[in-house]
Amino acid sequence: MTSPRSDTPMAQPAPAQILCIGSVLWDVIGRCSSDMQRGSDMPGRITRLPGGVAMNIAMTLARFGLKPALLSAIGQDAEGDELIAACGHLGLDTAHVYRSEDLPTDQYMAVEGANGLIAAIADAHSLEAAGAKILRPLLDGTLGSETAPYAGPVALDGNLTLSLLDDIAASPAFANADLRVAPASPGKAERLRPFLMRSRGTLYVNLEEAGLLCQATFGDSETAATALLERGAARVLVTDGSRSATKADAHNTFTLEPPQVTVARVTGAGDTFMAAHIAAETRGEPPATALASALTAAATYVSGEPPL
Repeated sequence: MTSPRSDTPMAQPAPAQILCIGSVLWDVIGRCSSDMQRGSDMPGRITRLPGGVAMNIAMTLARFGLKPALLSAIGQDAEGDELIAACGHLGLDTAHVYRSEDLPTDQYMAVEGANGLIAAIADAHSLEAAGAKILRPLLDGTLGSETAPYAGPVALDGNLTLSLLDDIAASPAFANADLRVAPASPGKAERLRPFLMRSRGTLYVNLEEAGLLCQATFGDSETAATALLERGAARVLVTDGSRSATKADAHNTFTLEPPQVTVARVTGAGDTFMAAHIAAETRGEPPATALASALTAAATYVSGEPPL
């Protein structure tokens, strides 16, 4: 006896509204409530949470009601299985993540004191080794191809290799994408140079990263943003910690001061700012309002509260 056939189509999962490409790993963060210096040995708390620039951006986008999909490399180890499960609980699409059989799941380790970040090490070697394999869905027709490019927002992070970022900046497969690019850390800021050379995308950098890209020292975010445009950037957002933040392109420049809050955490603040700005623009907020929304979300995150 055959089962009765239902004429009601099965519900399909909603497509992703934004792709987040880059590091998805475990953050191991040690926090101390006192000021720390080099060589300090202090009591505190150590936590392990899903992290990585692409992951942090995706988590914040999901909190704002968007549907992010991750393109990254995660190992087929126990840590990787646990991370994939954590992504699912957070509402993130991992269907297109490259799962490597021989590369371990990446991780990031940081120490933070009351006076900010003391030191950090990002081990994204598996992501770098996987290289272009993480982009296959954008090339094989799953999400897009060179002849039918993906059209939508894409958040990229500088944990990808310079050569891969250069390929992305030049590839026809990304010709219709709204590229949003962050360097991941000052040590990787110069990996964003292909986007300067080709005037592609929106760059999200802090004052130090802007200086490294321009080989100069800046005293404020507006000066840094102007210099990046002169170097070829199409659109930039430059932050300067608790001081000013500037959004600039060929049409206008806005500089605002962030809300002042007590700092409870640092790691992930820049990623939160970027994600909140993307979410604000997705809602249709005008430039100055979107910048203010992003600054408020980042300040709320730094204070220890969810950025909503």
